[in-house]
Amino acid sequence: MLNVIEVLGAEPKDYEVYEFILKHYYSLQFSPAVATVVKENIRNPKRMQRDVRKQLRDTGIGTKSQQALKLQQEQNKQERKVKSRERKLAESKRMFELKQQKKKEKHRGR
Repeated sequence: MLNVIEVLGAEPKDYEVYEFILKHYYSLQFSPAVATVVKENIRNPKRMQRDVRKQLRDTGIGTKSQQALKLQQEQNKQERKVKSRERKLAESKRMFELKQQKKKEKHRGR
C-alpha cells in the first residue's frame, strides 16, 4: 500500500494530489461513509454549550477523518480475525482427516 505522505510530502499542492489520484485511483482503499450530525437551530446558548461539551466528550479525540480511519482499521481487524479463524478451522479439519486416514491405513495393514 502506498504511503501518501511519503509520496506527496506534508503539504501537497492541489495539482500534485490530482495527479496522484489519477495515477493510483484503482489501488486506493476507500472507507465507508461516516454519518455526520446535522445541526439544529438551538436558541439557548448555555444548552448549546452543554451539548457541544457532551459531544466532544463522547466522540473522543481526533478529526472526523482520523475517526473514519480508526473505524476502517477496526473493520479490517475484524475481517482479519474472521479469516484467521476460518483458516485455523480448515487446517485443524485437514489434520483431523489426515489422522483418520492414517488410522484406517494402519488398521488395514494388520
